[in-house]
Amino acid sequence: MTYSTDEKYMRAALEEAEAARKEDEIPVGAVVVCKGRIIGRGHNMVERLADPSAHAEMIALTAATNALGGKYLGDCCLYVTVEPCPMCASALCWAQLGRLVYGAPDPKRGYSLFSPSLLHPKTEVLSGLLQDECGNMMKEFFKSKR
Repeated sequence: MTYSTDEKYMRAALEEAEAARKEDEIPVGAVVVCKGRIIGRGHNMVERLADPSAHAEMIALTAATNALGGKYLGDCCLYVTVEPCPMCASALCWAQLGRLVYGAPDPKRGYSLFSPSLLHPKTEVLSGLLQDECGNMMKEFFKSKR
């Protein structure tokens, strides 16, 4: 089976989400891709680090900027399993992310609920990639907690 390039990288983000789930963290995963190479990976580490800002996107963003040696990600794409929250969207704005691809929407805390303009004006957005797979991982996690 062959996958599109976007699907390939979203599957890498899903692997990160699975790592979070195994650590009993909310299963969100993210990868940053630049010029066909993953330069940053992250999954939620909020509980492990006792840090409310340790979202998958923030961890992947930090890894990517360290890999590039600079704070701007205009030539990069972030793949994340769930729509970023306003905090993460704002950080992506400051990084001037070139493209954002996310799987499942977050109808309670996603950035688009609050303000789609939180992202940089030049950031391209693709939503709904592997939406069912990404969303089901979240649903199963929270179902197991109830």
